[in-house]
Amino acid sequence: MNISVIILTYNEDMNIERCLNSIKDLASEIIIVDSQSTDKTLDICEKYGCRIFQNNFINQAIQFNWALDNIDIRNDWVFRLDADEIVPKKLKKEMLERVGREEGVHGYSLNRRMYWMNKWLKHGRMYPHFIARIFKKGYGRYEEKTEEHLIIDGQVRNMKNDFLEDNRLNNLDYFTRKHLSTAEGEVREVFLRHKIDDKTVRVKFFGAKVERTRWLKLKIYEKTPLFVRPFLYFTYRYIICLGILDGKKGFIFHILQAFWYRMYIDARVFEEESNWQETKKDFNEI
Repeated sequence: MNISVIILTYNEDMNIERCLNSIKDLASEIIIVDSQSTDKTLDICEKYGCRIFQNNFINQAIQFNWALDNIDIRNDWVFRLDADEIVPKKLKKEMLERVGREEGVHGYSLNRRMYWMNKWLKHGRMYPHFIARIFKKGYGRYEEKTEEHLIIDGQVRNMKNDFLEDNRLNNLDYFTRKHLSTAEGEVREVFLRHKIDDKTVRVKFFGAKVERTRWLKLKIYEKTPLFVRPFLYFTYRYIICLGILDGKKGFIFHILQAFWYRMYIDARVFEEESNWQETKKDFNEI
């Protein structure tokens, strides 16, 4: 019970109660960092005795780091959970048995099962998918990027049991709106090109999955020509990594997430570069 859960929320009344109900006997403190929700999210959180704070949202990483910097977290261990995620009984039992009891360990990664259109996506690099989520207070912080990763100073071990992501809001309209928003951050980072935060994931091919993914993105994907790489990435995820085995729902997800989203970012980068080149041309002609 020496665990504080931090949840970031904005209009999550369709998800948040299932999330809170799954951790009510796990954490002695639940912290909600809200971004001015206008639905019943906060009413539900109050019912579960959550500590509620408000902060204007920029991106997930900055919001979570704000919580670390500005909230008096009462417990020694911090667990980041999203409002659309659920902690099953087996994982809760394992966490209570291991967190704070294993000498020299400063964090844990959890294996995520993601559900899309009420289907567990098992292929296309969707599972297994370990994500660092639990850390000893003072030893963890997010790199402040759009595709954020938790950086833990010290030894990190994996939990054996899975947690679930099952967003009831995640229909096609929601998916599109969300990814249009996150694309803004990714396009901005392409042009900034400087280190936003001094803590970042190591770029290492023979490292952990997240380190290998970052290596592939920086060393391979970003060096591949615009408009070619979305095709290659989709082929890799859907064919080579067997996303095709998840049926029609898997096909829809990989088309949208591995192809359309990446193609949209490339188009935005091309648009920004073209506009800038035209502007410079106009300046030179004056």
